[in-house]
Amino acid sequence: MNPSISKKDRIISLDIIRGLALFGILLINVGAFIVITEGGALTDYSGVNGIISTSITILVEKKFFSIFSFLFGVGLYIFASRAESRGDKPKLRMVRRLLALLLLGIVHFFIFWGTILPIYSIVGLILIPFYATKVSTVKKWLFGIVTIYVFSLIAKVFLPSIKIVSPILDFFSNDFILIFIMFLAGFLTAKSGWLVQIKELSKQIRWIQMITFVLFIISSICIWYAEHSGYNNMKLFVEFGVIPTTMFYLSTLFLMLENKSIEKILKPIARVGQMAFTNYIAQSIIGTIIISLIGLDVVSPKDVVYIATLIYVIQIIFSNIWFKFFPMGPLEKVWRYMTYGKKR
Repeated sequence: MNPSISKKDRIISLDIIRGLALFGILLINVGAFIVITEGGALTDYSGVNGIISTSITILVEKKFFSIFSFLFGVGLYIFASRAESRGDKPKLRMVRRLLALLLLGIVHFFIFWGTILPIYSIVGLILIPFYATKVSTVKKWLFGIVTIYVFSLIAKVFLPSIKIVSPILDFFSNDFILIFIMFLAGFLTAKSGWLVQIKELSKQIRWIQMITFVLFIISSICIWYAEHSGYNNMKLFVEFGVIPTTMFYLSTLFLMLENKSIEKILKPIARVGQMAFTNYIAQSIIGTIIISLIGLDVVSPKDVVYIATLIYVIQIIFSNIWFKFFPMGPLEKVWRYMTYGKKR
């Protein structure tokens, strides 16, 4: 088993990427902070709004949510390995941490119906058996599940009208499976010790970057064409592009953040990522308040960019001030207390 990453050796690049992922998630969630009622005003997608909407679909939709999922898998493995290094029972501690997340997620559901926390907690429980398995076994599982996921998407293109097959394909290509894929990919990355070998693995990572960049360009062109041609199954093009685009973003960011000058410039964003749980929940609260104060009946794509940017700037400022006085975010502390049942 690989040695755990101690708090002293905290990987700043993970916090930066997590912080950036929160902004991408925010761009998707802002529009959902308003519940559209039947007969209400419709969003304008003409002109600049249309360009912004398509750009978000290509560059952001499901991609940053997948990055966040990847990092959740990384974080869960690091958490468990630290617990084991202290002589604790890692699997039982994982169960308690995830059940605590489920409870907090249910509470958040009453604030924001689109919360991902309950799903994260449930899917996270499936990762627990993989903690003690060999790295080679995890690789085989990941390869198998990705193969099934991609095959299901391809089959949906060519077998869309077969009623018996359709529910099966929908199940194996849904967001639940995608979350598990990204969880397992992150879990594998941490378990293999790759996070502390970015420089040594830079050649392999660049190959991943180049291959996924080509797939990213192809999927982007397909999404753009589908958006402007009125193609009914545009969602499939988005789903095809999620994994390669996510891997392109991650490989690029990991390589870029090996440059200490870039890491230093982006360090304020690391504070946002370091208290990601608090900031994720706070986004829905701040966003709802801003939209209510402005009095918007519908959130246009331009509004999404303005509001998301404002919320994110607030969170960068707040997070950096907070860590001048406290070692962890407020909800992170609550989650920690629920996990251990005592102060640590």
